[in-house]
Amino acid sequence: MDKFTTLTGIAAPMPLVNIDTDMIIPKQFLKTIQRSGLGKNLFDEMRFNQDGSEIADFVLNQPAYRSAEIIIAGDNFGCGSSREHAPWALLDFGIRCVISTSFADIFFNNCFKNGILPIRLSEEQVGILMEDARKGANARMTVDLAAQTVTSSDGQVFSFEVDAFKKHCLLNGLDDIGLSLEKVSSIDAFEQTAGTKRPWV
Repeated sequence: MDKFTTLTGIAAPMPLVNIDTDMIIPKQFLKTIQRSGLGKNLFDEMRFNQDGSEIADFVLNQPAYRSAEIIIAGDNFGCGSSREHAPWALLDFGIRCVISTSFADIFFNNCFKNGILPIRLSEEQVGILMEDARKGANARMTVDLAAQTVTSSDGQVFSFEVDAFKKHCLLNGLDDIGLSLEKVSSIDAFEQTAGTKRPWV
């Protein structure tokens, strides 16, 4: 998993509330267990017409936001079914951070496990960042995980809370497998001792 330290990038405004995981990655794309390749289907029913042509007014189809790395979203982002494909699709598209007033719990936790930083801010703060994001590609925001701050394009700074363990994992690029590998010497020692004491196992 890639480390998340400081991100400066374009933020896409998505003021819709209750953006659920089926909107993020529709169910017909859940057949794969590969984490890569889902970005092309992110927000599929919002981005594309039935004939495959782009819906021009969807934010991520607009030239200013095609390279967005941050989403400023409405309340309750990531609600619905608990599909891990949702953060996979966001990450594969290039989204590393989602800022909202609230998230569904399972989606929120899945983001951390996949290298995405979900940030909860107040309604007023999200509103200010939403307006900043509407300025387009020249309005780049900076997210500093170590300092736990979001800085708007005009220099306004907002602090956010994050669980210390989840912060540690993101800063060091540790998913569940990476956390296990940190203990590899202890695991090897246990296996060696267990093999000596119980050679029949």
